[in-house]
Amino acid sequence: MTTKAHWENVYQTRAVDEVSWYRPHLETSLRLIEDAAPDRDSAVIDVGGGEATLVDDLVSRGYIDVTVLDISQAAIGVAKDRLGLAAAPVHWITGDITSVELEAARYDLWHDRAVFHFLTGADDRAAYVRQVARAVRLGGHVIVATFGLDGPEKCSGLDVVRYDAENLHGEFGPKFRLLDSVTELHETPWGTPQQFMYCFCRVG
Repeated sequence: MTTKAHWENVYQTRAVDEVSWYRPHLETSLRLIEDAAPDRDSAVIDVGGGEATLVDDLVSRGYIDVTVLDISQAAIGVAKDRLGLAAAPVHWITGDITSVELEAARYDLWHDRAVFHFLTGADDRAAYVRQVARAVRLGGHVIVATFGLDGPEKCSGLDVVRYDAENLHGEFGPKFRLLDSVTELHETPWGTPQQFMYCFCRVG
């Protein structure tokens, strides 16, 4: 099964609140985004945003240039249906983050909660970092959250790579200046704790 087919199956067979990473609101992400990009006209991309509620909260808080990218068309469809008319100004992209064409220097802020840790191959991780370096403007910010060292070794039937702040930042290199790191203990919808590690960087 291809990666795309795997995720289409996940989102076609599970409800929004039946995936382990679901939260009604991504409080840590929202706080970091508002710290990094307080201006509501900042261009924000949520990578792997799919069904996540982050787009709802960004739109409700007045952000007017929001892009959601996900490999699953089904996941994007769920978010569009949930938002209704509010989905119209959002930019929706269906594609694999390691290969999709993104506009150069398009975004002020890049957000990813729970995509990067699925990239178990070095080539895929390098391709992801190249995408970030190309798509985020100089002086822009990057927020990437993965499972921490005490987090799960698998998710949705797939292997993951777990990180601490040093190793996660090390994947991105010196072009990305680490501003902060945050450990979050996420509780799944069925009550299991999962450790997430957030790295918050500035480009250039």
